[in-house]
Amino acid sequence: MSTLLVPYYEHPSVRPAEWDAIVAAAPRLYGVVLNPASGPGDRPDAAFAEVAARLRAAGVRVLGYADTDYGRRAAHNVVRDLTRHRDWYGTDGAFLDQVPSGPEGFEHYQKLAVAAWGVGCGTLVLNHGAAPHPCYARIADVLVTFEGTWASYRAQPPQTWPGGPDVRLCHLVYGVPPDADPEGLARARGAALLCAVPGTGDHPWGTLPYTLHNPENTP
Repeated sequence: MSTLLVPYYEHPSVRPAEWDAIVAAAPRLYGVVLNPASGPGDRPDAAFAEVAARLRAAGVRVLGYADTDYGRRAAHNVVRDLTRHRDWYGTDGAFLDQVPSGPEGFEHYQKLAVAAWGVGCGTLVLNHGAAPHPCYARIADVLVTFEGTWASYRAQPPQTWPGGPDVRLCHLVYGVPPDADPEGLARARGAALLCAVPGTGDHPWGTLPYTLHNPENTP
């Protein structure tokens, strides 16, 4: 079962072994977020193009990262990023970051979703980082309803998702100790997808889930 959605924000030429581990884990991956330069960058990067091709050949969804700045970033800039991801890296989906949770932003993101579908994004992931209004489930395949530290994840009370079963929920957890059981907690909280990493600080997504280093710990 594909239960991992992996945002890994390191260059393939700097961390080739880690990218090899991601490709090798293909059967367990729902998707991988490609983020060469807080987006696609200003020009194609051959190393990212090569790893994206390997992921696609292994049957993995490749999701292009685009920052939306909680609705403040102009839609045409977001769509430009998604178009570059498609043209340069062959992405087949989008990971829209910094999405607001309130319903007042829905109309803007509905328009972004239509534009994303128009440039070939078959999978749309919205990263709210917290439980959003259920209206967002109408446009997304995946809603990231938690992003934060392991300590805050453990302390957060379980919440019932009111939006129905037609969208997958994902939790992104960092600062996870090696003896923790994030998979069990995610299942108990209704998340079908998870990425739990040991990284901390401003750049936790430069580390991989423990399960990619320890194949026997398959979620």
